Amino acid sequence: MAKAIFIDKDGTLIPDIPYNVNPALITISTHAIEGLKALQDNGYLLIVISNQSGVARGMFKEEQLADVELAIKSLLAVNGIKLHGFYYCPHHPDGTVEGYDMECACRKPQPGLLLQAAKDHDVDLSQSWMIGDILNDVEAGNRAGCQTILIDNGGETEWVKGEYRTPTLVYKTINDAALGILQQHLV
Repeated sequence: MAKAIFIDKDGTLIPDIPYNVNPALITISTHAIEGLKALQDNGYLLIVISNQSGVARGMFKEEQLADVELAIKSLLAVNGIKLHGFYYCPHHPDGTVEGYDMECACRKPQPGLLLQAAKDHDVDLSQSWMIGDILNDVEAGNRAGCQTILIDNGGETEWVKGEYRTPTLVYKTINDAALGILQQHLV
């Protein structure tokens, strides 16, 4: 089975521009490329896991996320990094678009997207990590059976504690997180 790094998109992999689907505004976060390369070189698949409630809220069409995925894949590929998957939840219980205005098992902090990605890519969740900038990312990873990293960059504003909301490790950047993951792997 494979091992994976599941990465939150907004605020973690790319700077958070709320509800952005304009590929021209997408950039990879500072201090991420070297870490992602190191993780890839050590056999980890890289998979984006993202909540995209803008679909449910009527702010953009689900189809527009294909251009977002392509932009991220292209930016990573230029740096020799392959994105193996791009999973998103378009739902939100307070949404205004019929069919998307619902509770679901795929919206983080639920683990549905990670479980689906693991199934699709034959991933051993116990050998994998979820990296995100809020505790909902951590909770989703912990619920799925991954180890977890909180990128403490100011994205988390609520700090609501709970059974699944304690990260395995905390770092400021993806590069630092990658070093931490690889050091854990050596122990």
